Amino acid sequence: MPRAGLAPATVVEAAADLADETGFDHLSMGKVAERLGVRAPSLYKHVEGLDDLAHRIAVLAAHELSDAIRDATQGRSAREALAAAARAMRAFVNEHPGRYAAINAARRTGADDPLEVPTARFLASLSAVLHGYRVDPAQEVHAMRMLRSMLHGFADLELARGFQLDTDVDESFTWLLDFVDRGLRALVAELP
Repeated sequence: MPRAGLAPATVVEAAADLADETGFDHLSMGKVAERLGVRAPSLYKHVEGLDDLAHRIAVLAAHELSDAIRDATQGRSAREALAAAARAMRAFVNEHPGRYAAINAARRTGADDPLEVPTARFLASLSAVLHGYRVDPAQEVHAMRMLRSMLHGFADLELARGFQLDTDVDESFTWLLDFVDRGLRALVAELP
């Protein structure tokens, strides 16, 4: 019989918090069980194993990230929406590195994968940012990949303390946003 108060959502939340604190790669069923004050075999009543748990963390995190970006960009367009999305993603990665790593490690299991819904919302938010720039629909996928790569790369390097020069990282972040903004505006200006 499952322990009172312990449910799949409780296990996933505890594991996600642990991943943020110690690193996604260091997550184990034993550490999650210890966090929850149970023995590891008890967790298997709520999740199928470490792979299932990792996937559930990715789903939780993808919902949280897509909500953060959606909320940040609502009512904004063009440069304002770009900056809001970028700040929301940067903050999420810095505050939840384990959750973010789970998202990047997750592989879809099929069309009914619960990861599909938050992924679609994340992409819809990026698409909305691009609509503010009137990006040609034929180029939208390329532009979304560019945005995601830019946001991921900056946040990931910052998290890894990859920016070692004395120049202020926030200034570099603003410079990057200005550069992308000018690039997107130039892309639209080139359209017939």
